[in-house]
Amino acid sequence: MNDVAPRMIRKTSPVDGRLLVEIPMASPGEVDDAVAAARAAWPAWRALSVRGRLRRLDRVAELVKANGEAWAARIADDTGKPLVDTLMTELMMVPLFLRWYRRHAPRILRRRRARTPIILWPRRGWIEHDPMGVIAVISPWNFPFNLSVVPMLSALIAGNAVVLKPSEVTPITGEVIRELFDAAGLPPGLVQVVQGDGQTGAALCEADVDKIFFTGSVETGRKVMAAAARKPIPVELELGGKDAFIVCHDAHLERAAKAAVWGALVNAGQMCTSVERILVVDGVYDRFVELLRDEIAKVTVGPPEAHADMGPLILDRQERTIRAHLDDARDRGAHLEFFDAPDGGQFHPAVLVTGVTTDMRIWTEETFGPVVPVMRVADEDEAVRHANDHVFGLTGSVWTRDVRRGRALASRIEAGQVNVNEVVVSVGDPSLPFGGVKHSGIGRYHGDDGLLGFTHTRAVLASGGRGRTEPFWFPYADKYDDMRSLFHHLLDGRLVAALRDQLRLTRDP
Repeated sequence: MNDVAPRMIRKTSPVDGRLLVEIPMASPGEVDDAVAAARAAWPAWRALSVRGRLRRLDRVAELVKANGEAWAARIADDTGKPLVDTLMTELMMVPLFLRWYRRHAPRILRRRRARTPIILWPRRGWIEHDPMGVIAVISPWNFPFNLSVVPMLSALIAGNAVVLKPSEVTPITGEVIRELFDAAGLPPGLVQVVQGDGQTGAALCEADVDKIFFTGSVETGRKVMAAAARKPIPVELELGGKDAFIVCHDAHLERAAKAAVWGALVNAGQMCTSVERILVVDGVYDRFVELLRDEIAKVTVGPPEAHADMGPLILDRQERTIRAHLDDARDRGAHLEFFDAPDGGQFHPAVLVTGVTTDMRIWTEETFGPVVPVMRVADEDEAVRHANDHVFGLTGSVWTRDVRRGRALASRIEAGQVNVNEVVVSVGDPSLPFGGVKHSGIGRYHGDDGLLGFTHTRAVLASGGRGRTEPFWFPYADKYDDMRSLFHHLLDGRLVAALRDQLRLTRDP
C-alpha cells in the first residue's frame, strides 16, 4: 500500500491572490494507468466509422451550449480573463470546430484513389488513413480550454484515444474539461485527464503513447521533442510567436490602430499570436502612433465581474519577463508610456513602446504581456525584411487598402498564418491549418491537416495478378536491350511505346 501523500496544485486567484482550490497531481504510476485505460478503450472507438464517432461527439457541443456560461465563469476564476473573452475565444471555438468537422471529416479521412501513372497500368493505388492510437495532449495556461479541447476532439474524430495533461497554472479548467468528457457518454477510459506539473508532463511523454501534441514554450518543446525522439514517436509542437503587424502607407489607419491594440492586449497579451512587433511605414508613423495612444487609453483593466477589456496576468512570474524586456528597451533608447491598471493581484498596465530597434529584447524575444511595441520603417520592403529576420514565424498581418498587394506582401512573410486587414482571426477559421515555422513549431492542426496529423497514412497498390511475370523480375538475362528501350521511351514521354516495351518484357523467356 502506498502511503505517500500526493503532491498538490495550490491554485490561487490571479485577481486577488486568494486560494481557490487544491488538486492532487497524478503520480507517474497513475499516468501509466491512465494511458493503459485509454489504450484498452481505443479499439472499440477505432472500429466506429467517422460518422459514428462524430455522432457520439455531438454531445460535446450540446454540453458546451448547456453549461457554457457556468463553465465560462469557472474558467474566468482560473485565468482572470474577461467573461467575453472566455465565452468567445475559449468555449465558442469548440462547437464551431465540431460543426465544421461534422461536414468535412468524412471527406478528409476517406479512402481515396491515387493518381497512378499510366506506365503502371493496370495497377491501381489507394491512400488510407489509420488512427495512431493514444495521443498525449499537453496544453498551456493562456487558453486552457480551447487549446486543450480542440486538439483532443481532432484526435478523437480521427479515431484515437486521448490523455490530456492540462497546465498546472489553470487546473480548474482541467477539471471543467474532465467534467465535459465524463458527461459526453464516450466509451469508458477513452479520454483521460491527468493533473500535474512538469514532472507529470515528463511522465506522460515517457509513457506508452503514440504521439505527443504539445502547446507551450520553445524550451519545453525541445524537451518534449527529445523525449519523443528516444522512442521514436511523432510530435506536434505549437510554440511561441512574435506577430509582425505591417502598416502600409495606404492602410486604413483607424481600423489598423484598433486592430493592433486589440491584437496586442486581448488576454493581456498572453497569446502566441499576440501582436508583438508593429512595423509602420515612415509616412504614416506619427499619425498611427497617435491613434494607438488614443485606443490604448480606452482599454479598461479589471476583474471578470467588472466586464473590463483586459484582465490580470494569468501566470504571476510572467511579470518578471515583461519588466526585463521593458527595462532593456528603455536602456537602449525606447520611449515607454504606461497606462492605468488596478493595484493588487496580477494586473499589469498596458505599455506603449516607441522607438523600438532590432537589438532590443522586446524585439528579439517573446514578451507575452500587455505591451504594444512600434518600429518606424522606410517602406513595406524594409518591413518584410524585418518581419522575416526573426527566429519565430507563427502569424503576421498586413494592413493596406490594396488587398491584392496585401496578399502579395503576405505571401512574402515567413509565417504559418498571415492576415490581410485582419488580426488573429485566422486562428479561429476551422478550415485553415494552424502552426508555425522556424522556432514557432512543427506540424499543423485545424483544417484538413488537423485530422490527418493524427493518423498514419497507408498506401495500397493492387493489380489483377493475371500475368505470370513482371518486367523487373528475374531473370535479367537477355533483357538489357528491351529495358534500355523502355528507359528511353519513358524519359522521352513516349508512353505508348513504353507500354509496348513493358508488355514484351512480361513474356516468359
